[in-house]
Amino acid sequence: MIFNSSSYLLFLAIVYLIHYVTPHRWRWLPLLGAGYLFYAFLKVPSLPVILILVTGISYGCGIAMAAQQEEARRRRWFWSGVSACVAVLVLLKYLPFFQSPMERIFGFNNAGSSTVITIGVSYFTFQAISYLADIYLGMEQPERHPGYFALYLSFFPKLLQGPLERGGDLLPQLKKTYRFDYGSARTGVLLFVWGLFKKVVIADRLSEFVATVYGNLSSSSSLSVLLATYCYAVQIYCDFSGYTDMALGTALLFNIRLTQNFKNPYLATSMADFWRRWHISFSRWLFDYIFKPLQMQWRDWPKGGTACALLVTFLVSGLWHGATWGFLVWGLLHGSYLAASIYYRPLQKKIYRGLGLENSRLQRLVQTVMVFHLVCFAWIFFLAQSLGDAFIAVDKILHVTLREMSFQLLRNTVGGLGMTQADLGIFIVSFIFVSGVSVRGLRSNDFEKLFRSPLPVRWLFYITLTLLVVLGARMNSVPYLYFQF
Repeated sequence: MIFNSSSYLLFLAIVYLIHYVTPHRWRWLPLLGAGYLFYAFLKVPSLPVILILVTGISYGCGIAMAAQQEEARRRRWFWSGVSACVAVLVLLKYLPFFQSPMERIFGFNNAGSSTVITIGVSYFTFQAISYLADIYLGMEQPERHPGYFALYLSFFPKLLQGPLERGGDLLPQLKKTYRFDYGSARTGVLLFVWGLFKKVVIADRLSEFVATVYGNLSSSSSLSVLLATYCYAVQIYCDFSGYTDMALGTALLFNIRLTQNFKNPYLATSMADFWRRWHISFSRWLFDYIFKPLQMQWRDWPKGGTACALLVTFLVSGLWHGATWGFLVWGLLHGSYLAASIYYRPLQKKIYRGLGLENSRLQRLVQTVMVFHLVCFAWIFFLAQSLGDAFIAVDKILHVTLREMSFQLLRNTVGGLGMTQADLGIFIVSFIFVSGVSVRGLRSNDFEKLFRSPLPVRWLFYITLTLLVVLGARMNSVPYLYFQF
């Protein structure tokens, strides 16, 4: 079951009605059942079992850790819980290397995809690790109600692709008395439709062109590869942020505010700024639980310690995405970007100051364009099926000529999107629409700006958005890109 399906809308309506009529004392129960039922719809029997296993490990270790007075015992329980969670995650992430043993133990279908088997596991496992870390550091007290704790890990809107929620942020909201709030419901519905639009109109329409080009790089033109790389940057953003918007919108129907995961990342003016805007909950997890401890451990190395901590942190990020060289290179590139910025930032300021551009709009524009292209370059390794394919893509992009940029060739290449003229027109209007709205900073916490607008403006937005979804949605559903992580 996926968000952009009629079955999910029916599921959501039933869950909401049951939740609404259930007394407050027991409201956690239908939400918990909904989470496991939602997970079971993936038809991979091992996934709910793994969720129960991680839930039991982190719940038990959290209670045991808080009961200890001696630091050594607390540390022992902490590392036992973290090690067990990491072991589960590593075993599943590297499933291709352990296919036979896993089949014998859990009865996995040999024909099944390892991508399907790991859906959601990274997110609730990382969430369990952060919960244990916060208890160990004294930032949070353990949740003693097993039902609420299980719901914290399995709350269905964020189960498959996040956001990664901290216990101190989500658990109190799950316990609050529910009262229908028109403002939250209105924002939730609009945010869900907004995310649906980004997914089915923008991301899904770009997917065919990107897959065609990167699936046959050797015979694709240099211009096609360049355009496909740009298209993938838009596709992965609209696909992932669209899912997140739908998750946040669903949660708002229950008066629960999940973490805002994207803040117009392609408008970032530095790589650090990009990671404050892209997959925010995951970035915060990396920096709080990997980067900061390493930076403290290597603080005697001044800038070198921080640079090394960044490299290690983003290598872990690459490994989290999967056991391929492409993901490792992607992580190393982002770690290198951030590590290098520690050294060149002072020089950069001097250059802009010398040119009289410091803090100017032109400076921000130049920085935004540079950051976007650095991110796109890293996406090549993220997308390509192998390192060999990635280097072919890089070589072709470097050899794009002015002749290839002619209008005729550009038109022929765009024709490779596989759209009719009407479809292409809808896509262009949709892309302009989402770009304009994003530049204006419309996000879930900014909808109040729209709601304060005059009535004709609001309804023009609602009607335009609805028409674009109805007219522009692809009939064939395209899997979410981040389901593989």
